[in-house]
Amino acid sequence: MPWFLWLLAAGVLGVAEFFTMTLVLGLLAGAALVAAVVAGVGVGLLGQLVALGVAAAAGLLVVRPVALRQLDQAPLSRDGTDALIGKRAEVLREVTATRGLIKISGEEWSARSLDESHVIPAGALVDVMEIDGATALVYPRELLP
Repeated sequence: MPWFLWLLAAGVLGVAEFFTMTLVLGLLAGAALVAAVVAGVGVGLLGQLVALGVAAAAGLLVVRPVALRQLDQAPLSRDGTDALIGKRAEVLREVTATRGLIKISGEEWSARSLDESHVIPAGALVDVMEIDGATALVYPRELLP
């Protein structure tokens, strides 16, 4: 099989990987590139197919599991409002289900109680559970297990 057909197959598989993001078609595209190189140096069709099979097997059995493990890991650091989740804050103005004011890391934030039945007095410590726009949803620390 001519090398440029393998190259064409690699290109088509690469584009398909871009749209599916499965990490399978991209590895098969890489295997097709290996077959293109083997075909380019003059190896026959059987050698090209063996190279394709070995490269595809190596990619799917070795590279893909490692890549999937890396993708499943949480980022090492959080930024923006995500970094505020889990932080301790001090209540500056009573926090209810509809309004309140807290201080997180030196900044004042509007706040609401995560549990609508809680009324958290000024001076209490709370944990930031979620961020909803510019409002922190908080839970009192003394009620945490």
